Amino acid sequence: MSASSGDMSRRKLLLGGAALGAGALLAGCTSNDTKDSDTGTNTKVNAATEAPGKAVTIGFSAPAADHGWIGAITANAKAQAAKFSDVTLKVVDAGKDAPAQIAALDTLIGSKPDAIVLLPQDGAQLTEIGRKATAAGIIVINLDREFSDPAASFSLIKGDNYGMGIAAGHFIGEKLKGKTDAVIGEIPGIDELQLTKDRSKGFADALKTYGLTVKHRVAAGFTVESGQKAAANLLQAAPKLDAVWNHDDDQGVGVLAAIQQANRKEFFMVGGAGSRDAMDHIKAGDTVLTATVTYPPSMASSAIILARLAAQGKGMGDLVELQVPKLIVLQSETITKDNVDKYLPLGFKS
Repeated sequence: MSASSGDMSRRKLLLGGAALGAGALLAGCTSNDTKDSDTGTNTKVNAATEAPGKAVTIGFSAPAADHGWIGAITANAKAQAAKFSDVTLKVVDAGKDAPAQIAALDTLIGSKPDAIVLLPQDGAQLTEIGRKATAAGIIVINLDREFSDPAASFSLIKGDNYGMGIAAGHFIGEKLKGKTDAVIGEIPGIDELQLTKDRSKGFADALKTYGLTVKHRVAAGFTVESGQKAAANLLQAAPKLDAVWNHDDDQGVGVLAAIQQANRKEFFMVGGAGSRDAMDHIKAGDTVLTATVTYPPSMASSAIILARLAAQGKGMGDLVELQVPKLIVLQSETITKDNVDKYLPLGFKS
C-alpha cells in the first residue's frame, strides 16, 4: 500500500486497531498461490491444508454474475474447491432476489451438506435461512454481506468497507491537502446496503481529518448503466470538481464513459474494488482515474478453505486456537501507478 507515514498514523487513529481486534488476517494461513489474471481468481494451498482429510460437501450460493466482482467471487470459490480432492462443491442458483435465494438454500439444507458458503442477496433477509442451516448442524460461512445475527453463521469473512472509505479519503485528502474549499464528489453503490453506508462513513471520517467534506453525492447501483447515469447527474450538478470517489470499479466503467462524454478533465478520481480495467487505466494514465482501493474477491477462496477446515474439525495451521476464526476482515489497499504492476495479476474483468 503506497501510503505516507502521516496517512498511516491517521488511519491507525481512526481505526483504533478495531480491525485487528475484531478479526484476523488469512494471509499467513496459506501459501503457494496461483493466480488467473483474467478472472481475478487467487487459489491458495499449503502442506497443512492440502493434505486430504474427511470427504466433505460444501454448498455455495452467490448472486448471479451480473458484474465482474460477483463473477470473480464465484470463479474463486470454484477454483479453490477444485484444489481439494476431498471437497465436493454443490453450487445452487441464488435467483434474482432474496426470496428466490432463500428457496434455493432451503432445498440445499434438505440435502444436508457439511457446510455452506453464502454470499447473500441481502444479509438481513437471509439471516433466518442462516439460522435454519446452523440449527440443522451445517457450518455456515457468511461471505461479505453480513447477517443481522452473528449466531446465524459459524464464521464471517468480508472486506473492510469502512476501511475502503478510509483509504479513498486519505488518498484524496493527501492530494488536496490545504485546499479546504475543494469540491469533492462521491458515487456510491446501492445506498440501502450496509456496506455502502460503511464505505461512505469511512470516506467522510477520513476527509474530515483534512477539513474536507463531500459536496456532491449521487448513488448508482453497482452496474455500468447506473454508473453512467449517476456520473452524468453528478457532473451536471457540479460544474467544477477537484476529486471524485466512485465506490465500485464495475460501475466505474459507466462513470468513466460519462466523464469522457462530458469532456471533463479538471479533477482526479479514485475507484473501488480493484478491477483489471481500472488497473489498466491507472497504469496507462489515460483517464481521470488515478487510484483504486481494493475489495478483494479472493475472499471467496478463503471462505472455501475455512468451510473445509471447519467441516473437518480442523483449525488454521498458523494459529494456536483449535478452530477457525469467527470473523476475518480483509484490509483495503490503495493501488496507484507506483504499485499497480504488483496488483495486476489479481485484477478481475468488469
